[in-house]
Amino acid sequence: MNRSLVTFFFALLIAVPTFANKHQPAPALTEGEVRKVDIAARKITIKHGPIVHLEMPAMTMAFPVRDTALLEQVRPGDKVRFEAQRIGGAITVTAIEKAN
Repeated sequence: MNRSLVTFFFALLIAVPTFANKHQPAPALTEGEVRKVDIAARKITIKHGPIVHLEMPAMTMAFPVRDTALLEQVRPGDKVRFEAQRIGGAITVTAIEKAN
């Protein structure tokens, strides 16, 4: 196979996933209820609905948080909307707000 053609296909394999990741819509907020806040462990336990963009069904789960300041905004029993993203292999809460 021609060397320039091989180079082209290799570049294409690298570019396509990068292009796709940059043009995906921002994750939607997921509704849930705070069950536990653990500031020392930097984790929050949330009973939540499906997290569609992560293909995660509804469940109760402890999540690490990107910023511990997020944990100071909520307490157990609060209804919340939150954003979770896969960061370094862990599904991490990156934003949270109290639901009305």
